[in-house]
Amino acid sequence: MLSIDLHGKRALVAGVADDGGFGFAIAKALAEAGATVCVGTWPPALNIFLNLLERGKIDASRKMPDGSLLTFERIYPLDAAYDTLADAPEDVRTNKRYKDVGDFTVEGLRQRLLADFGDHALDIVVHSLANGPEVKKPLLETSRGGYLVAVSVSAYSLVSLVSRLGPLMRPSGAFLSLTYMASERVVPGYGGGMSSAKAALESDTRTLAFEAGRKYGVRVNTISAGPYASRAATAIGKIERMVQYYAANSPLPETLAAREVGTAGAFLCSPLASGITGATVYVDKGYHAMGMAVVGGEGL
Repeated sequence: MLSIDLHGKRALVAGVADDGGFGFAIAKALAEAGATVCVGTWPPALNIFLNLLERGKIDASRKMPDGSLLTFERIYPLDAAYDTLADAPEDVRTNKRYKDVGDFTVEGLRQRLLADFGDHALDIVVHSLANGPEVKKPLLETSRGGYLVAVSVSAYSLVSLVSRLGPLMRPSGAFLSLTYMASERVVPGYGGGMSSAKAALESDTRTLAFEAGRKYGVRVNTISAGPYASRAATAIGKIERMVQYYAANSPLPETLAAREVGTAGAFLCSPLASGITGATVYVDKGYHAMGMAVVGGEGL
C-alpha cells in the first residue's frame, strides 16, 4: 500500500495558536504520518495556547486515529516580523507578553532549534504566518505602514525562515507556505496590502525553490487554499459569505475542510512529492478553474 510515511522526520509549523486553522490541520496530518512536530506561536497568543492544551480544551481536535492525543515536541515563541532582537522596538521587547519568553525572533528560533536538536535536525518547515493590520481597508486607503507590515509578516517571513533554517534541514527537506487566490484575482474586502503580500509570497516561492534547492537541496511549495472560517480569518469581516460563495461556485459545490488542506500539506512535505517544487497547489474544490460565477446552479 502506498502511504505517506514521515516516521523519523521532524517538522516545524510556524503560526499555530489554536486548533482552528490550516496550520494546526497540517501539523496534525504530519503527526498522523509519523513526524514529530514543533510549533512556533505568536507571543501574545502563547499563554492562551498553552492553557488550551493544559486544560484539555482542544483535546477533541487533538485526537489521533489511534486514540492518542497530538503532542508537540516543542512550542516556541515566534514573532516572524523580526529577524533578530535588535530589529524589535523597545516597546515590543518590554511588553508584558514578550519580555519573559526569551528570544522570540526568527534568529532566536534558529538558536533554540540548534540548542535542542543540533545541526541538520529539521526535515519540514511550514509557514502558516500572515498579518494585515489594515486588512479591512481598501488598498487605496491602506497606509504605507500597514502595507509594509502585511508584506513583512506574510511574505518576507518565508524568506527569513528559509534563509535561517535552510542550513538546519536534512537532505530532501521541504518548506511549505499558505497563500490565497487574492494574489492573482480581485477579492473585494481582502485589503490592507494582503493581496500584494500573497502575490509576493507566490513569487518568492518560485525564486526560493531555485535558490534553496541549489544551495540546500530542499523543496519550496505553497498551497492556495480556499476560504475557511478559522478564528484568524474572522479579521476579514465577511469570511462566512466568502465560504458560501466558493461552495456555490466551485466544481465541487461544498465547503472546504481544514483537514483537506492538512493532508495535501503532508503530501507536499513527503517523499511522495519529491519531484514537486516551486509550485502553487490549489486546494479549493476547484474554484480557481472557474471563469464565471454559477447562477442558480446552472451557469449563465
